[in-house]
Amino acid sequence: MEPSMDEFVLFANRLADASGEAIRPWFRIKLDVTDKGTGRAGFDPVTEADRQAELVQRQLIKETYPRHGILGEEHGPEPGEDYHTWVLDPIDGTRAFICGMPQWGTLIALNDGTSPILGVLDQPVTRERWVGRTGRTDFVSEGRTTQISTRACADIASAIVTTTHPTGYFTKPESDAFQEIAAAAKMTRYGGDCYAYGLLAMGFVDLVIESALKPWDVQALIPIVEGAGGLFTSWTGGDAQNGGRVIAAGDPRVHAQALEILGRVP
Repeated sequence: MEPSMDEFVLFANRLADASGEAIRPWFRIKLDVTDKGTGRAGFDPVTEADRQAELVQRQLIKETYPRHGILGEEHGPEPGEDYHTWVLDPIDGTRAFICGMPQWGTLIALNDGTSPILGVLDQPVTRERWVGRTGRTDFVSEGRTTQISTRACADIASAIVTTTHPTGYFTKPESDAFQEIAAAAKMTRYGGDCYAYGLLAMGFVDLVIESALKPWDVQALIPIVEGAGGLFTSWTGGDAQNGGRVIAAGDPRVHAQALEILGRVP
C-alpha cells in the first residue's frame, strides 16, 4: 500500500530535523568555501554544511523509501524504481549562510512524477518551518503550528515585491522587466532566497520574481505558496517546477498584472 500524504509529511519533517542537526554546527563559523563555478551569477559557493546535510537526507530516504528517486543540488540525481522523487536543496541561500545572515533555508520536495505534491522550507537556526501540501500550508515555530495564507493585493501599486538580487541573476531584458514592476510597486526589497517565499505564504510579501533557478530551488516552494492560496508559475504563466524564470504571487490579480510585463521578455 502506498504511504499516505500524512506519512510523507511526517517523513519530510524527519528529513528537515536531520539536516538541521547537520547544518547548525557550521553556521557563523569560519568555513572553507568552494566556488562550483556554475550559474549565471558567477560565484556559486558550496560548503561542507551543504554536502553533509544532503548526505544525511539521502541516507534517510534510502533507508525509508529505497525505491524512490532523489535529485539533490550537491550530489546529483539518483533515479528510482518508483515514480516518486525527493528533490533536495540542503542550503538554499548559501551566500547568506556564509555571511552569517539567516535568510536561507533547507528545501525538501516530494514530486509524484507529475508535479511537486509536498514541500518543506526549514530554517534550522531560527527553528522556523513551512510545510505545504494540496490545500494547506502550515508554519511551525516555537512548538506551535499555524495554518497560514497569502494576503489580498489588487495591483502592483499596492504590492511589496522582492527578488534575491536586482541584477545578479537577471539578463538585461529580464532586469528591465523587473525594474519596471519594482518602480510601480509600493515597496521593493532584495535578498531572501527561499525565505522570501515563506514570507509571501504568510502574507507579508506580494510578489517574488526570479530567474535562472533550478528544480531544487523551486519544487519545495510551489506547494508552500499554492497551499497558502498563492500562485507559482513561469513568467508566461506556465509550469514552474523546472525552474528558470519564475514568479510567486499571493493574489491572482497582481500576478496577472506582473505577467503582462514579464511575458514580454524574449
